[in-house]
Amino acid sequence: MTTDAPLSLHVPEPAVRPGGAPDFSNVKIPKAGAVPRPNIDVDPETVRDLAFSIIRVLNRNGEAVGPWAGLLSDEELIEGMRHMMTLRTFDARMLIAQRQGKTSFYMQHLGEEAISCAFRKALSRGDMNFPTYRQAGLLIADGYPMVDMMCQVYSNARDPLKGRQLPVMYSSKEHGFFTISGNLATQYIQAVGWAMASAIRNDNKIAAAWIGDGSTAESDFHAALVFASTYKAPVVLNIVNNQWAISTFQGIARGGSGTFAARGLGFGIPSLRVDGNDYLAVYAVAKWAVERARRNLGPTLVEYVTYRAGAHSTSDDPSAYRPKTESDAWPLGDPIIRLKNHLIVRGVWSEERHKQAEAEILDTVIAAQKEAESYGTLHAGGKPSARDMFDGVYAEMPPHLRRQRQQAGV
Repeated sequence: MTTDAPLSLHVPEPAVRPGGAPDFSNVKIPKAGAVPRPNIDVDPETVRDLAFSIIRVLNRNGEAVGPWAGLLSDEELIEGMRHMMTLRTFDARMLIAQRQGKTSFYMQHLGEEAISCAFRKALSRGDMNFPTYRQAGLLIADGYPMVDMMCQVYSNARDPLKGRQLPVMYSSKEHGFFTISGNLATQYIQAVGWAMASAIRNDNKIAAAWIGDGSTAESDFHAALVFASTYKAPVVLNIVNNQWAISTFQGIARGGSGTFAARGLGFGIPSLRVDGNDYLAVYAVAKWAVERARRNLGPTLVEYVTYRAGAHSTSDDPSAYRPKTESDAWPLGDPIIRLKNHLIVRGVWSEERHKQAEAEILDTVIAAQKEAESYGTLHAGGKPSARDMFDGVYAEMPPHLRRQRQQAGV
């Protein structure tokens, strides 16, 4: 009679802890241009390997190479550069504002600017994004007013959401930006439902779902994939893998699947991984996935491999759970620097022009900030009216709310 060894529980561990040397040896990076570009109507079974590679366009010399290159003009690339620079400058100013007590909370996008800024340019008017709190580039790249964004962060008298949402949880139907929810992963099933409704109406609008790597552990993520694959919903299922879910490394949520993109394979959904710090690659993959949805070919799952260079939020201290130098060691670099180098190689940009653009954008952002603060900040100036809490709840206000508003004197 044999005695079985006792069972033991496997708990994934990050490669390195604070104080250690950064280690990204697990990130297998193919050469730029090495990953093929399949036809839009490809059979998902034939492109399974795309869920385990990384689509890249920009090489180490700043050149655009391979089958995913050549989709954007110089003017479009310069516009994309300015969008990313604007988002980074916006972040920096709002981070300072939070430290000054002008707002209670902020979340920056440092290192992830290419993902939302490039993706927005692949969409059409009327398409709807169901974002997380780190896709403000969708708004900036679509021309949403920075003053309105800042007023929402400050929860002041001009807050478009009238103080009903946490800072950075923007909303704009006109700009295809569904209201951000603090409840993780709910937006994924909402996006699929919206896309199904668009198909039922025989419309031509598609949806884009957004989620972070950590939130893929939520059941809503998996439910969304079931419905998207079953009904071939016109939706792009985006996963932003920035390596860290607050203080938990990506291995906890990823489990044994190898990559987050691989999650889509079991549902028969074509799944791709892309270099999230490569503006050209992000746009090319987004364009491919958006066209699939628009042509009624069903959903596509896209994993953006990137790195959260900053803290998770102003309430977080990343030095407590990862090496301080880890962001510098990230092998895919900085998205703004990489696009800048590419534009310089193409002869349409220079270091001097870049510095000039930085100064111009900073002036624009500071001007918007001054205007926003003239309407009030968290602890000073105008605030939303208490009356606003009673409006917009029902199409016709019921008697009990009318009585409460009268009792409140508003």
